[in-house]
Amino acid sequence: MAAEIVNSGSDLDDGVDASIDPAFALHRGGKMAVRATVPVRNADDLSLAYTPGVAKVCSAIAEQPELVHDYTWKSQTVAVVTDGSAVLGLGDIGPEASLPVMEGKAILFKQFGGVDAVPIALDCRGIDEIVDTVARLAPSFGGINLEDISAPRCFEIERRLQERVDIPVFHDDQHGTAVVTLAALRNAARLRGVALGELRAVVSGSGAAGVAIARILVEAGIGDVTVCDRRGVVSTGRADLTDVKREVAGFTNRAGLSGSLGDALAGADVFIGVSGGTVPEAAVARMAKGAFVFAMANPTPEIHPDVARRYASVVATGRSDYPNQINNVLAFPGIFAGALQVRAARITEGMKLAAAEALAAVVADELSEECVIPSPFDERVAPAVTAAVAAAARAEGVARR
Repeated sequence: MAAEIVNSGSDLDDGVDASIDPAFALHRGGKMAVRATVPVRNADDLSLAYTPGVAKVCSAIAEQPELVHDYTWKSQTVAVVTDGSAVLGLGDIGPEASLPVMEGKAILFKQFGGVDAVPIALDCRGIDEIVDTVARLAPSFGGINLEDISAPRCFEIERRLQERVDIPVFHDDQHGTAVVTLAALRNAARLRGVALGELRAVVSGSGAAGVAIARILVEAGIGDVTVCDRRGVVSTGRADLTDVKREVAGFTNRAGLSGSLGDALAGADVFIGVSGGTVPEAAVARMAKGAFVFAMANPTPEIHPDVARRYASVVATGRSDYPNQINNVLAFPGIFAGALQVRAARITEGMKLAAAEALAAVVADELSEECVIPSPFDERVAPAVTAAVAAAARAEGVARR
């Protein structure tokens, strides 16, 4: 690799009083920079790093394109791409305002997975424009991490982009959330001594995360899963469904439920919230004994953890100040590291399932009601997920080395 992304600092004075809000002090000048990883100290170094030496490498890659992985940063660098349309809990704030988040995502890639990442904020919203733009950028990267793109466009963008490029495309808001949720649910089930196939789950939210969670739970063998949106249960009997929701209705809700979220929660074993809003305590009280509540809206969970603990045996949130944080950083760095390691052409369902199982196994011998998922700072996480994803890619025939 000719350069690497590193954290950055700056003494620029923009008039912000950092003593009032230290977040501005940390972000001033951006959180990243590009640093060369080879020296350019004299004419000899220059002739190797650039012309004429670089011409030999270029010519070799032109003759054998796969050499690009060995002689450029492609093999360990991903693009973090957004259009700024669904940024964290801030919503549609545009590409420029999304950059601090994309920079943050990039440094998490490096910190937790050893993967270099470049934030790219696009000033376009059309599906065709985004797909075409990212596809044209793809030769510079080993993978594409789509980030904070609103549903339902995100589903089509990911699908069409993966059809255009031969490197992994991964929408983290969907699949990262789903992988970590499945890992935590596996361990919660182990703690209670039940199999996934014995559980009925209710997912509140039919956006990117909700749809992906429903898919991965079905792939993992959940007994049943019902998805709810603002109008209630997503079922085949509804005439107001989008194409994505109609597809979801086709592979969920085997019990044929209808009605509101509260109706669906009656007797349910699992609640997974990825939609915001508030779930009444009375609805949680109607869940099965020893239920699991994953209230993941951030910063305000759908059900306050203290309330959920009155009825649930395991409670998880998206927050770092409560036990069992469902944090995507547990998944995406290792998933991409594993995919890049074997030069995978894409990230398959099998690779995601392998990531979830490996993540769950990290704390399998330490399980408690307050520990069904590792901490993001557990150094065992990234190596375990990386190895599992690489092995699954080889087993599924998408690895190229």
